[in-house]
Amino acid sequence: MAIEKISVLIVEDEPAIVELVKFSLREAPWQVSSVQNCAEAWDFMVARAPQLILLDWMLPDQTGLRLLARIRADRNFQAIPVIMLTAKSMEEDKLAGLNNGADDYVTKPFSPRELLARAKALLRRNAPELAEASLTVGPVTLDPVSNSVSVNTARIDIGHAEFKLLKFLMAHPGRVFSRSQLLDKVWGNAAVIEERTVDVHVLRLRKALKEAESLIKTVRSVGYMLSDK
Repeated sequence: MAIEKISVLIVEDEPAIVELVKFSLREAPWQVSSVQNCAEAWDFMVARAPQLILLDWMLPDQTGLRLLARIRADRNFQAIPVIMLTAKSMEEDKLAGLNNGADDYVTKPFSPRELLARAKALLRRNAPELAEASLTVGPVTLDPVSNSVSVNTARIDIGHAEFKLLKFLMAHPGRVFSRSQLLDKVWGNAAVIEERTVDVHVLRLRKALKEAESLIKTVRSVGYMLSDK
């Protein structure tokens, strides 16, 4: 099973800065793309929503703040974490970025190690299902790096869709998600899949987990949750 990389979008019109950001993120097994303006960024997001955006303040067609406001107003993209990259260092500028929905703020020139650390911390905080650390609930352990799952230390065979579903549920133990929420969070808004197909993947996941199948619980008239209680 191929490892699905986290998608990161850099919105920056200065080639030197783009290369520096890519250099900063080189240690992470992420898929990094870049665009030069807000219009290109929006087209990219519509085609495939990234899981993290590094957004410059000053762009050729409009400000990064305008794009940020548009992102936060769209239900398909509003949860994507955004780090502002800018030469503006005044406190009021930072507050403007944060008040408009930025999750973090990095001032140019920046330390490559600091940028990577902030990006990883933001993903852990906003989307724990994207974290690279192993997840363990009850007898089940999932390793995102090797894309492997084990039950009572014995590795099991699991399909790609079921792996993604299990990873998301293990990152949010004890929380109930409707089918539509799982479709949105696990497969994304670009996926062509019906709500009832989630039931099929849950059935396959339970079968793959064997003796640990009871971790996946059905909440009548609501959806599904993972819990070892």
